[in-house]
Amino acid sequence: MHPLSKKLKQPSSHFSFISPSSLFLCLLCVAALFFTFLLLKSSPSSPPNDSRINREPLFSPTCNVSHGRWIYDPTVKSARYDDTCKEIYKGWNCIGRNKNNAHDIFKWRWKPYECNLPQFNALQFLDRFRNTNIGFIGDSLNRNMFVSLFCTLKGVSGEVKKWHPAGADRGFTFLKYNLTIAYHRTNLLARYGRWTANANAGVLESLGYKEGFKIDVDIPEGTWADAPFFHDVLIFNTGHWWWAPSKFDPIKSPMLFFKDGKPVMPPVLPETGLDLVLQHMISYVEERIRENAIILFRTQSPRHFEGGDWDHGGSCQRSHPLSLQEVEDFFSLKNNGTNGEARLVNQHLHKNLRGTKFRILDITHMSEFRADAHPSTVGGKKHDDCMHWCLPGLTDTWNDLFVAHINSLTI
Repeated sequence: MHPLSKKLKQPSSHFSFISPSSLFLCLLCVAALFFTFLLLKSSPSSPPNDSRINREPLFSPTCNVSHGRWIYDPTVKSARYDDTCKEIYKGWNCIGRNKNNAHDIFKWRWKPYECNLPQFNALQFLDRFRNTNIGFIGDSLNRNMFVSLFCTLKGVSGEVKKWHPAGADRGFTFLKYNLTIAYHRTNLLARYGRWTANANAGVLESLGYKEGFKIDVDIPEGTWADAPFFHDVLIFNTGHWWWAPSKFDPIKSPMLFFKDGKPVMPPVLPETGLDLVLQHMISYVEERIRENAIILFRTQSPRHFEGGDWDHGGSCQRSHPLSLQEVEDFFSLKNNGTNGEARLVNQHLHKNLRGTKFRILDITHMSEFRADAHPSTVGGKKHDDCMHWCLPGLTDTWNDLFVAHINSLTI
């Protein structure tokens, strides 16, 4: 046994006395501790924001990230990529086109009330998703999101191969990581094309239809039909073209829905047609996806036209996000406003995706505030672009949410 241990075990036969010098040192120590306690008690606490953030959990799938607010951060000096990224469509390049608030758009940070939504780390993303294929399937708003992801990754890994995987409109492989991301353009998900009356007078002709658009609800558009076989992660969207009278005039060129090559009878309205397409396309994807694939459906991106729709003088000149009350005025279905389609489309998405293998990526409410983040007059068109988003901009936050979701899952 150690000598010191023996000494400690010996019973004391008398009292030990403390010398005056030792007592003085003990009193000094006690006084120092008491003084330190008083200082800590009287000093101001850490800033409320910092302490709150430290106590909040990081992102988790159970957190309602759509419930939050936008916080302006003036300390942000630059975006995660700049306006020189060549994939940015010129009409979305608000910095390059000198939109007056272009350098403020990316300084707004979405803060969920229940957790934190971190900005994803591009290098960590590339490393984690080596040998992975990611496909964006949908209209130009999904391209908006795809370009944001590409530019973010390109900023840290420049060795890239451009090609068209599985029928994609555009695709890129980051060679060092063998990570491929691709965009498959499709407006309705289903195959569609012009239809004109036949001289043989079929059932549609007998009802007075002379021309329109034939939508095959059970056949995917060829641009993405092979995508489920190729990609490990798929993110879909549709909606903007379903309520577009300028594209599908309900009188002159209505949407005519077909199944098994025959007209759906009686003819149905676009909202019912959307349900039919979603049901068939969901089944198509689920039957063909790769093992352990992740499939997401992004909710509808809102528009912010004021004073009329895009072809009736509508504009979006806001320089700051909307207030909560302004959001309700813009998008409430009760108001039957120009921009109400976003919530209407989402009703159909939620109804048809319930009970499927798809996960919903809900970006709608967070985006409803951002009337300031559209290209507006710099969009390069004859009218204000109040539908697409400036890059850098809001879709960067969509990708933060997207990456947080797939990071929480195992491929």
